Amino acid sequence: MPDRPPSLPASQVTPESLHADRRKFLVGAGLFAAAAAGVGGGLYALMQRRSQHPVATPPRTPKPLSVSQPVDANQPVTEDPKRFDTDETQTSFDDVTTYNNFYEFGTGKQDPARNAHTLKPRPWAVVIDGLVKKPQTVDLDQLLKWFPLEERIYRMRCVEAWSMVIPWLGIPLGKLIDRVEPSSKAKYVAFETLLDPEQMPGQKGRALPWPYVEALRLDEARNPLTLLAAGLYGKELLGQNGAPLRLVVPWKYGFKGIKTITRITFTEEQPPCTWNEAGPDEYGFYANVNPQVDHPRWSQATERRIGELRRRDTLLFNGYGEWVADLYKGLDLRRNF
Repeated sequence: MPDRPPSLPASQVTPESLHADRRKFLVGAGLFAAAAAGVGGGLYALMQRRSQHPVATPPRTPKPLSVSQPVDANQPVTEDPKRFDTDETQTSFDDVTTYNNFYEFGTGKQDPARNAHTLKPRPWAVVIDGLVKKPQTVDLDQLLKWFPLEERIYRMRCVEAWSMVIPWLGIPLGKLIDRVEPSSKAKYVAFETLLDPEQMPGQKGRALPWPYVEALRLDEARNPLTLLAAGLYGKELLGQNGAPLRLVVPWKYGFKGIKTITRITFTEEQPPCTWNEAGPDEYGFYANVNPQVDHPRWSQATERRIGELRRRDTLLFNGYGEWVADLYKGLDLRRNF
């Protein structure tokens, strides 16, 4: 793998108009919120749709978050979270929040932007159960006070062969795992999305079996790259991006990043995953970004970065091999896709 270029401060790689308030946020300002939504499809078609059908952004009351929250002194602190950052140009806030897949708000690419305002992200509780020594139901705001929030600028690669660069804000999942102490029998971590058709109208249809579920091996979940995200671009997560809590696993295809999490369960057996169950010949459990393994209906060798016209080569493990390749030693990444 070629040498990784040095990281740059976020202020140098983010458009000034989008990042002007970031430092205020980092010292304790509230996260701004709105319910706008995301879409997919061709870039030209997206731009045309925007000009013809602008996406409304219904207001909602912001929920303050801060990176300077009280922290449990017994929890380890990441030495240098910025070591994971990419210095690539970040995808614009507008694209990140209006180019998404979130079938719970509709299968069209702009449906989430129009429909996610029905989601009520507070109050919010997360159930932690299964093979764990400290099962509990915890209020999300309390959970976020257990650890310092960290900004991570990650590449995101969709299985549909488009990609983004997103500055997330969240907590390393491994820190939460250490706090709740999984038993020696736990081998996997399963996640579940909110099931509430009134808040998530797409669940009234049959596009997928509901609720959406996902899972990681325990060692994948503990990898320092794996993030529970509560914000992006210095702002609270919007409904279409998975508010109020979502998973970010940057070396895997985007569908592994389950949104709007309500349950985290530790298991001994491999749990079901929604897309793996819905299309096992197309979507594997691991979903590691691998340009050498095509989707049955398209090549994964290249990708289209949103905001760019030319395609670029797709990187194995989305370019994060130095941190994750050892997880898969001896595993056939073609058979175990």
